[in-house]
Amino acid sequence: MDALRVAVRMDKWLWAARFFKTRALAQKSCEMGRIESNGHLAKAARDVRVGDRLKIKNEGGEFEVEVLLLSEMRGPAAVAQGLFRETEASRALRMKLEAERKAIEAADGYLLAAKPSKRDRRQINRFRGR
Repeated sequence: MDALRVAVRMDKWLWAARFFKTRALAQKSCEMGRIESNGHLAKAARDVRVGDRLKIKNEGGEFEVEVLLLSEMRGPAAVAQGLFRETEASRALRMKLEAERKAIEAADGYLLAAKPSKRDRRQINRFRGR
């Protein structure tokens, strides 16, 4: 049945492609202007067609994808990944941002250790001359 479809609602497709956990979140994201379709802001009811280029901003990052297949039903992740193809530029940018985020978190974790270990405490006491 899905193969015969020419267009699917934006919020249904985003949900079926697993960019959002619920259709309501996909709809809200459209209302907030986080979804672009072929360079235009997309409303939840806008039709998605095969070949459309979408820019999607969600908690996972910023994605630029090309629509390959249409579906209104949410299925397994392996099937959902077949609905779209992410551009190389988008993938490279996401990987770069992820690496930067991890480096910052690692530096913050090193500098902001919650509590010194017993060995660290002894070294601090020696340094202070106690």
